[in-house]
Amino acid sequence: MDESPTTRRVFLASAVAGATGLAGCAASRLDEQPTETVTETTRTPEYEHDLTHDETAWDGYDPDWQGPTDPPLPAEVEVEVLVENLEIPWDLAFASTGELFLTERTGRVLRFESGEVREVTAPEGVLDAEAMPPGTDERSWFIEGGEGGMLGVAVHPGYPLVPYVYAYYTTQPDGEPKSNRVVRFDVTADDPTATEQVLLDGIPGDAIHNGGRIAFGPANYLWVTVGDAGEKELAQDPNALPGSVLRLTPDGEPAPGNPTEGDPRVFTYGHRNPQGLTWLPDARTLITEHGPDGYDEVNLLRAGENYGWPDVRYRDEYSEDDGYAHPLVNTGEESWGICGCVFYTGDAVPRWQNRLVVGTLIGQHVNLVTLNREGEELPRSSGEGAESFDAPWYDDALAATSHRTLQDVLGRVRHVEQGPDGDLYAITSNRDGRPKSDSPFPRERDDVLVRLTLAE
Repeated sequence: MDESPTTRRVFLASAVAGATGLAGCAASRLDEQPTETVTETTRTPEYEHDLTHDETAWDGYDPDWQGPTDPPLPAEVEVEVLVENLEIPWDLAFASTGELFLTERTGRVLRFESGEVREVTAPEGVLDAEAMPPGTDERSWFIEGGEGGMLGVAVHPGYPLVPYVYAYYTTQPDGEPKSNRVVRFDVTADDPTATEQVLLDGIPGDAIHNGGRIAFGPANYLWVTVGDAGEKELAQDPNALPGSVLRLTPDGEPAPGNPTEGDPRVFTYGHRNPQGLTWLPDARTLITEHGPDGYDEVNLLRAGENYGWPDVRYRDEYSEDDGYAHPLVNTGEESWGICGCVFYTGDAVPRWQNRLVVGTLIGQHVNLVTLNREGEELPRSSGEGAESFDAPWYDDALAATSHRTLQDVLGRVRHVEQGPDGDLYAITSNRDGRPKSDSPFPRERDDVLVRLTLAE
């Protein structure tokens, strides 16, 4: 592999921007889609990876976790810039070794380690999403590549003994419609790009709604969020991949225990454009998904359930016997531009512990969503951006309360992730052409990878 550093500038000193906070085609069906595509030219070595699929063996498993009863704010958070001038970074994934893999929508997978960022792979087939220049005042909602490009990244649970890094990206061969695929690379190879193995191909894609978040869950299965690719009616078909969340084995096969109706890879359906994926300490799955001009949602996933899009999304459409899974959070007419998230269990920012930390795009802030079980006192505090989601039509499995922080400190926050050290990391998406007209972003240093820690 190329061991020369990229042109990205790397910073190890804390930035001065500390802050306190109160402050968005036809579907292939089961009989039309390949279950696994491995070409004859694949040169990925095979590794033994005898993984346990017992979620109770997960290091983070805690069935007795409790939601906080105090509000998460105020909390003085320091923003430390680690890397600047990234080109529309989209996802972060940590290995147990501390290595951090991140993607740029322009087509690259990078590795950040020991203060340096290096290119791992830049497959030729990735749709190039043009990055706007740093510091530009230009606004262009649909830049080259639309919302596609190199999106999700995940690290094999057996890493480094099994040195696979997975990616989800948009491609468009000559004369063909856009589509998305899930692949993996051997990052120990001299040329990781040559080891690319396609595990899932032909996921319908478009200029919008490609989904794209991938992650290994507590039971060591690979989860994949798939957007509706602009064909919203297909989200109601469990035999089609658009508008679904998939659960796969590490080799790309349907995970055992998936629902038996519909495509065997589909865990849930009825989604619009899910782009956040994380787990509660009791191993239940949470996703975030973009809504239509607002109406962003946080959903608790249950196998085989229909999450309503496009049949229901607005508050007056939900009813007790509608047959759809209801959200924990629905933002109504306010658009957060809800995006990547993590259920934070670290102690670097103690007041944020055991809360869902969510990046937002158009909102240009971070949301702290507290989830409480029945009988727990709720963190009902007043203040700008504080909101309770406790109407009877919400999913009553957990009560959600949201607080807003880091307003306009980072700009468009694409994803937030927890590192092995318990710190929080975030990436921005300020060079995608979509900052608000009156926004100071992108700045000359954008886009950035930052670490969030408690200010001294």
